[in-house]
Order: sequence, then structure tokens, then C-alpha cells
Amino acid sequence: MAVKVGVVGIGAFGVTHLRTFRQLEYTGQAKLVTAACTGKNIERMRQREEEFGIKIYTNYKEMLEKEDIDAVTVVTPDFAHREIAVNAAKAGKHILVEKPLDVTIEGCQDIIDAAEEAGVLLQVDFHKRYDPYHKEMEHIVQSGKMGKIQYGYVHMEDRIEVPRDWFPHWVPYSSPAWFLGVHFYDLVRWIMRSNAIKVYATGVKDKLVSLGIDTFDSIQAKVDFENGASVTFDSSWILPEGFEAIVNQGIRLVGSEGVIEVDSQDRGARSCITAEGMKTYNLGFMRREEDKHSRVIDRGYGSESIADFIENILFLQNGGSREQLAGKYPSGEDGLEVTKIAVAVHRSIETGEVVRL
Repeated sequence: MAVKVGVVGIGAFGVTHLRTFRQLEYTGQAKLVTAACTGKNIERMRQREEEFGIKIYTNYKEMLEKEDIDAVTVVTPDFAHREIAVNAAKAGKHILVEKPLDVTIEGCQDIIDAAEEAGVLLQVDFHKRYDPYHKEMEHIVQSGKMGKIQYGYVHMEDRIEVPRDWFPHWVPYSSPAWFLGVHFYDLVRWIMRSNAIKVYATGVKDKLVSLGIDTFDSIQAKVDFENGASVTFDSSWILPEGFEAIVNQGIRLVGSEGVIEVDSQDRGARSCITAEGMKTYNLGFMRREEDKHSRVIDRGYGSESIADFIENILFLQNGGSREQLAGKYPSGEDGLEVTKIAVAVHRSIETGEVVRL
């Protein structure tokens, strides 16, 4: 039986959820029933209604009350996750929340508690885990071939158009750590199977403030983990517009018996076109193809992580248990641990001190 799903949030990444569920209708795994918007962009709402042929509500609570759905995905600004996810759980819906789970430790715990009380699946969309290169990295580290992981380095950077043009209204409530860093906070702790214990961080406010946007340009964080590893995370969203990719990212880990690194931006595909300049392609994240029936399909780990949520619900509907799924998907507890790191990062910036988790 197909999983009946509704999406809350129809913006830049919400449309990826909508398209993924529409694709899963082709195979009978999911049914895209409805959606709700949390902003006031009526033109966008009408466009999504026309594109997907569904009713879109301006109030997600009304959607929960009126629509027969099994699951909800939350694709809103970070600070708006808590209330929606808690109410979805209380309505008995399985929940997929975009990263981060919430921007407060208390909010994460509220969502976890609500899902547990309702007996529903709570999953966080940490899609970096689904990148095949990162999966190979995790496999090698977990095999023990690397020996004891001692240190590492991560960078994740966006071009300045992301905070300046894409999300100018809610960027002041976010930061490079919340928007970008959490991806790799989760990835590193998943690869090493180790939680953070200590954080020291600094941040710079300059470029975006000069443009009237009160948020950090960049954040630098040194995080120590329970397994003894120390990893540095650099995140920023002020790369110049001339940079060849919207996202520049990479990860490097060094162990007592080896080193492994992934350049997650440059996968070897590059072009230079007069009208576009230099460009690189992360086709592993998202690429548009046509199937044998001439239907447009989004491929890549950007949609596979969303599809995994549906696969997990189908497993439960077919008699499986959440206990059997434990450790096989990014859970609410994973979301909580990542938020603990991000909260500690910002607290360290504010106090100038090392913060212990």
C-alpha cells in the first residue's frame, strides 16, 4: 500500500520533496496527497498546485485535520520545525524533518518525545550520509583499516547568493553552522560512530552585515569527540559569485594507519561556457533524467535520502518495528546530538570559551 504523504514547506528544497514523492507514485510506493506553505508567496503556491495537481493549504494544521495522510515532511526554515513536527506527531503521522531537527536542545527533545509517545517514525534528512563517496568513507573507517582516527578537517561553503538572494528574510535567524555545518557535524559523528564532547569556535561578521543582513559570514569550530579524534569544521556562505559551484565542500580524516578524503564539490565534471563561465557538477547529489516513459526523474542522494523515509514507513506497514530499523537511518537522537554541537558552537563564539557537551 502506498504511503500517503503531505509536505509542509514548498520553497527551494520543498519542491525536491514534492518531486521525489511524485516519482515514488510511479512505482506505487508513495502517494503525494497534499502540501502546506508557511509563507505568503501566493504565486509560488499556485505554481506548485498547478505543477503537482494537489491542494496546498496556507495553514498546515488544517492540512493535518482534513487530509488522510500517513506521513509529513517538514521543509521549513530551521526555527519553524519544532511546532510543526510536534503537532504532526500528535496527529499520528510519521515525520521527516529537514536538518537540523531544531535549533534548540529543548526543541529536539520535544519532537523526540512527541514521536515516541505517538509511536511514529521520526527521521532527519541528513542527506550527506547517502552520498556514495561518503558511504565508502564510512565503510573504510568502520572496517578498522584506518586505525584510530586522530584528526580531521571539513569545509562547507556556499556562494554569497545563497544568504543574500535565496533566503534573506530568515538568514538573520540562522548561520553558516546551522545551514551548512550541521550536515558535516552529523556526517563525521556517523562515520566515526562517536559523539562530540568539547567545542571551541570563533565567528566572523563583516560582509553580510555590510549588506544589511545580520548574521555570520563564517564560523570556525574545533570539535573533540569521545573516540579521541579532533575535527575542525569551517563553514561560510560568502564565496564570490564567480566561484564555479554554488557549494564547495570536502572532508578529510587521518587515522593511525591511513588517510581518506573526499572532495564533495569537484567530482571530475567541469565545463567552461561563454555565457556561464567555469562550472563543476555534483551529479551525485541531483541530476534530472527521463525514464523509459519520458517522465522526468530526479536521481541522486538529494532525493534518495527522502525516498529512504518512505521505504522505512513501508517496512513498518509490512510488520517491521522501529527497533529493527534502529541505527539504519538518521534518527531524532542523531538530530539531537547534532544540535548539541551547533548550540555549543554558538555558545563558544559568544563566550570565547571551550564548551563541554
